[in-house]
Amino acid sequence: MLKEKFKPIKFPRDEQKHDVIVEWWYFNGHLKTKDGRTFSYMNTLFAAKPEKVAIPYAKRLPFKTWYFAHYLLADNEQHKLWSKIVPVSFVDKKSFTLPLLWAQYDNSCLLEETKPFNYHVVNDFVDLNLYSMKKPLLINNRGFIDLGEKATYYYSLSRLKTKGLIKAGKNWLEVFGLSWMDHQWAQTPFTKNDKWTWFSLQLNNGIDIVCFVYGDKNKIFHATMLDKNKRQKITDNLFLKPRSSKYVSPDTGATYQLGYEIYLPDWDIKLEAEPINKKQEMIFGPLNYWEGAIKVQGKYKDKKVSGQGFLEITGVPMRKSLFNIYLKKFNKEIFKSYKNFIKKISD
Repeated sequence: MLKEKFKPIKFPRDEQKHDVIVEWWYFNGHLKTKDGRTFSYMNTLFAAKPEKVAIPYAKRLPFKTWYFAHYLLADNEQHKLWSKIVPVSFVDKKSFTLPLLWAQYDNSCLLEETKPFNYHVVNDFVDLNLYSMKKPLLINNRGFIDLGEKATYYYSLSRLKTKGLIKAGKNWLEVFGLSWMDHQWAQTPFTKNDKWTWFSLQLNNGIDIVCFVYGDKNKIFHATMLDKNKRQKITDNLFLKPRSSKYVSPDTGATYQLGYEIYLPDWDIKLEAEPINKKQEMIFGPLNYWEGAIKVQGKYKDKKVSGQGFLEITGVPMRKSLFNIYLKKFNKEIFKSYKNFIKKISD
């Protein structure tokens, strides 16, 4: 299987779109209002080659590049979720052509780099400005990792000071907080082995960690840390122990393991991670995943630490009897989105 050949990551060049099979720009964050209400959000723009990405019905799309978008906003106290999945996104022709990252899509959505590593993110639920407080975190110290069946480029901006507006129901609210950004691209399609449990962690001692287990039968464990002094470390010595928190989706029948003990012995870190809201499943046709905010507490070198993060879980099968139903529904959604796309470019 063709894998991306490694080239050292350079900025701002590699913030732009690449000529690969699949790529995404992902943001998550924890936000507060002045009166103390807390929210969490996720915003992702995907780009894929429809004939190679191996997503059902994608080959029917007559695009060189297929864009689609997923985003959500959660009220952490009232446990409300607003989410949107756009199967085919209309992307402005100017996107990915400016010196810094800029993409406008679906009319109301914007991903704009206003200056190096500072961003303006807009969708139906958020209008946020993000300011990086650290240098990029390069996964596996190079921004490139071989996962066996595939290899991927991957970097993060792990501590983005955030302020702006969110739309909680009908109301726009002023917020501030902390965000995280991932940019990942790979010259490989999705496969049956694409199963992962992934964490972004922001600790109150200034340490940021991305850690994950990837794969089904042959599992790859990895963690990359960026400490408060902007020093980076990596380890594959990661242990995840399930805790009691689970979520059984009434929509897909999938059972997601949400609570974990995270143990990183090389760094003397032991954490307990728990979901803030359990009902945060995203359904992309026959592909389902869980995406949501977590709270973290534990110890680092015998000192108490706490923090926040996000958890993403993929590869949990939905009930077999529902798979074909969601597959047919996805086909209709793709066709409807494509018709809307044609109408927009014709107007």
